Amino acid sequence: MADLLKPGWTKPSTILFATEVPPNEKAFSFALAQAREFNSELILFHAYDTLVVSAAESSGIRYYDYAAAARTEKEHLEPLAARVREAGLKCEVVARPGLPADEILAFTRERQVDRIVMGTHSPGPIGKLLVGSVAEAVLRTASSPVYVIGPEVVDGSYRNFATRSILCAVSLHEPSTEVAAFAAELAAQHSARLIVQHVIRPQDRAEFLAGRSLDEIEASMLALIPRSLQGQIAVQTVVVPGDPTEELLYQSRAQHADLIVLGAQGASAFAAITRHGVVYKTLAHAHCPVITLSPVVLAQCGSKAESPRAAEAYMAGVF
Repeated sequence: MADLLKPGWTKPSTILFATEVPPNEKAFSFALAQAREFNSELILFHAYDTLVVSAAESSGIRYYDYAAAARTEKEHLEPLAARVREAGLKCEVVARPGLPADEILAFTRERQVDRIVMGTHSPGPIGKLLVGSVAEAVLRTASSPVYVIGPEVVDGSYRNFATRSILCAVSLHEPSTEVAAFAAELAAQHSARLIVQHVIRPQDRAEFLAGRSLDEIEASMLALIPRSLQGQIAVQTVVVPGDPTEELLYQSRAQHADLIVLGAQGASAFAAITRHGVVYKTLAHAHCPVITLSPVVLAQCGSKAESPRAAEAYMAGVF
């Protein structure tokens, strides 16, 4: 499936940084580092609430001034834009009124955006359950890979934002082929080591093993790597029993992973609320950035859509 991957997904020429005001400095530093690495255009995108910006006439009657609101919001992002231009990169500042997730997705449909970079935060115990409504909506429906910097991510400046080790989580579902191929392309792009991990839930162990040893399964997982890249990148396969999220987070620390690659085809609002979603829990606790492939991206790679479980069906507007 590697031939179906868009080249811009692993070597982006246009990166959209979805930002709040004030901006998430840590997330911006990762976005800027990627733009520098690939000499990409960096779009600073901000969606704002039209209900909180107004102006007053001389009569004292308040009204909404669309032009003034747009100028004000763009001015907030100019310091970031100046830093991008100082780095010798092309930068565009876009501020739009509306709901952030809707506007981000609409803009990426209008323009050729190869990668979306965004931060997420967890304000308090309740926040730990969720990835955030904006990031949650974007990572499930974006038409390009989404690079997320969670609240526990360590600042990458100490290692010059280098990507030396990539951890890719796979499962028995068909989309794992596309996810592994994408991770392999990233590893080749960065000259990084690739760890491909599958976690067997305890209740599925007997059925999954079916008389095979873990070593045999690990060897068979090498087939997930595109033939064109086999022998070109260092690949390690890992199969372990346990909780998928706990093992993924443990492995990311043990392997000193600089990036985690996940398919977001299993993400759902129900999973986010109940903390059963691997994607959401990983984003909340990972010490390195996570790049996700939405069902839309996977479909472009030729993957068949998964049929969601009744309890995990997409619930629009739940947040």
